[in-house]
Amino acid sequence: MRASRFVTALVVCAAAFVPVLAHAQAWPAPAGAGSITLSTQVIDNTGHRLSDGSRFVDGKSRNASAALDVDLALTDRLAVSLGLPYVAAKFIGPGAPPLVFRDVDRCRCWNSAWQNVNAAVRYTLIHGVVALTPSLAVVVPSHNYEWLGEAVVGTALRELRLAVDAGARLEQVSPRLAVSARYQYAAVEDVLDVPNNRSNASLTVSYLLSERLSVRAGASWQRTHGGLRFGSLPGAALVLPGEANTPERFFQHDRLLRDNHWHVGGGVTYSLPRLDVFASYLQFVAGTDTHSGKALTLGVSVPFQR
Repeated sequence: MRASRFVTALVVCAAAFVPVLAHAQAWPAPAGAGSITLSTQVIDNTGHRLSDGSRFVDGKSRNASAALDVDLALTDRLAVSLGLPYVAAKFIGPGAPPLVFRDVDRCRCWNSAWQNVNAAVRYTLIHGVVALTPSLAVVVPSHNYEWLGEAVVGTALRELRLAVDAGARLEQVSPRLAVSARYQYAAVEDVLDVPNNRSNASLTVSYLLSERLSVRAGASWQRTHGGLRFGSLPGAALVLPGEANTPERFFQHDRLLRDNHWHVGGGVTYSLPRLDVFASYLQFVAGTDTHSGKALTLGVSVPFQR
């Protein structure tokens, strides 16, 4: 039971190191075991990172979301998951929004809607002290929501994600210590024939302080294969609006930016008899054509046996 709870703690909060809530899992659960996870996340976008990496403090925004994820092990190796977040977004400023014809940005009002349906299947190839699990996920917008402007809930683009999760329990160092890694390649729906696929990778180290309490720390990285560079302030090699240099590209640039970044963070999970409670904090440390900011995630996960 102790090892099972440790694995659950690793699984529940791996999503805090990627943009979209997902079950990043190297070790499988027993056949018929599952979990229902409810989480909430607040992202404080404190500005932008321009194409040269410099920080631009205007254009602040805030996102708040609640997500429900269901995970079920069909066999000892095969598992499926399904999730759907509800997202609210608000433009803060302090300057005027760049697309002022949107009333929700001009009034600095909250805009909220259901975002994307996330469905995934994974199969564990190696299971033991070392685990290896590839997965396939499909992301589909739940409806035709608004994606233009600042106070938006998402990009409204379909994605196909291929990933592999690897984990190792470092028993020679400590039976309480484990490390997990994830690589994901996302094939993103084309817009204006601009390629916008991306790679994401993360590394997490977890430690079981007691039978109920575990802590973790990690880093995540994103590289966009294509996209548009929006440029930087005058004096840079590429000035604003950079490669968004046609009316069509400028109109679409919010969801076509070449978003490259590094994030670091940590978290804690506490296991009660019938549920796990978790929290994590994420700091945006560097990047280009991306946001600067931070994120806080809180949630509960309820295990069940079919």
